[in-house]
Amino acid sequence: MNDGLAEALNEQMNFEFYSAHVYLAMAAYCSGESLDGFANFFIVQAEEERFHAMKIYKFLNDRGRRATLSALGEPNNEYSSILDTFEQGYGHEQQNTKRFYNLSDLAISDREHATINFLKWFIDEQVEEEALFDNIIHKLKRIDKDSNAFYMLDAEFAGRSFTAPAL
Repeated sequence: MNDGLAEALNEQMNFEFYSAHVYLAMAAYCSGESLDGFANFFIVQAEEERFHAMKIYKFLNDRGRRATLSALGEPNNEYSSILDTFEQGYGHEQQNTKRFYNLSDLAISDREHATINFLKWFIDEQVEEEALFDNIIHKLKRIDKDSNAFYMLDAEFAGRSFTAPAL
């Protein structure tokens, strides 16, 4: 693996840690609105993002490259609604997908087959992440002002969990 690809993977690892930070800020907003199920949804998202970062961390180390951490940027802490958190989360996932496409293009141009194979998992994961956010946005728009449906969705998200597979 050349230095440029290793640097790009390190940048992505740090972006994954930043993504966890973004989702924790969304969870904090939801908690502040007394919507603990929605807060749990974003806490689980943050756990997934940390897992993704650590997956890249391990890959770099397994390839004899050093993982390097950088400072995290400050996430947005203000949202206008629960729908806004999910719309911003969806945009964040779309940005992340583009980042993985760019990494994949770089690995392909370098003919770095191990990295190409490694990145396929993330690209498949991004399809799931974007679909998840898109689906929730459609549900939130559909239920609009139906407070019963809104609180049922909040209760559903309260049971969401993440169990990290082995790295």
